[in-house]
Amino acid sequence: MEALIIHAPGDLRIETYETPPVGPSQLRVKVSVGGICGSDLHYFHHGGFGTVRIQEPMVLGHEVAGTVTATGEGASGFKAGDRIAISPSRPCGTCRYCQEGLQNHCLDMRYYGSAMRNPHVQGAFRQELVIESWQAHKLADHVSDEEGAMVEPLSVALHAVRRAGALMGKRVLVTGCGPIGALAVVAARRAGAREVVATDMGDFALRKALQVGADQVINVAADPQALQAFNAGKGHFDVLFECSGSEKALCGALEALRPRGIIVQVGLGGEMTLPVNTIAAKELELRGTFRFHEEFAIGVDLLNKGLVDLRPLISASLPYRDATRAFKLASDRSQAMKVLLNFS
Repeated sequence: MEALIIHAPGDLRIETYETPPVGPSQLRVKVSVGGICGSDLHYFHHGGFGTVRIQEPMVLGHEVAGTVTATGEGASGFKAGDRIAISPSRPCGTCRYCQEGLQNHCLDMRYYGSAMRNPHVQGAFRQELVIESWQAHKLADHVSDEEGAMVEPLSVALHAVRRAGALMGKRVLVTGCGPIGALAVVAARRAGAREVVATDMGDFALRKALQVGADQVINVAADPQALQAFNAGKGHFDVLFECSGSEKALCGALEALRPRGIIVQVGLGGEMTLPVNTIAAKELELRGTFRFHEEFAIGVDLLNKGLVDLRPLISASLPYRDATRAFKLASDRSQAMKVLLNFS
């Protein structure tokens, strides 16, 4: 088969890659669609992020859907022809965090397309993939493979919303409306938020946020003072989902939070200096969020039941042989939200 392998910044190659045999309780899957994630873009443009760097050639990708072509002994519940979304998260199941139900903090995590460990964990941007049967989640007939490939980023947003606690009747602010920020709008609305306001520096992203459920959007590049309208009375919002990874965005939103408001830091953009006096005086809570686990199955269930619509966030689907153009398009936030690769 063929796979998309990153060798160095800007050096993305289509190469022959061996398909492993199907073992017990495993499935062989023909990958149909893969979504380009922000981490894929970091590998493509910079060779990594933070201290994580490519040390050897690595297959990219972790947002994929496909069709089962073969089943191993004991892989019950699946048959050839089943269309599935594939969870890229493969915790060990035996470390202390897995045993505590914190699988996203697994000490021996193998996450597709990750250079965080050596040898690197090879990714899913390839024509065929052999997976554990528990990674597979069936898609309903009315759900497209393209939507199935969106479940992974949706799961990130669902986990972030879970970290915020109950949102029923709450007023929510989302800063940064890339794919994860837009999906945080979707997840917060699904969780019962009464009001969702989203900010970004680009009109394209803000239009998408409106399409998926935001009540109001603010272009903070065009009007840097617009959020101040929500500062009166010690603040308006109950919960902030900070999805940009920007210190300026986080600090600029704190005055708009009510006392005892909750900050969920979703975006990662480097270390920040925080106004601790404001956090203490308003008794704000700062909560981290990292990946997901059981939320993947929840995301597929929401899609299968028609309870969320992710189609407005799909900007383009290009053949995997045109991957370099697809990666460049995905990097242009003025015209793209989620760009997919077609492996069919």
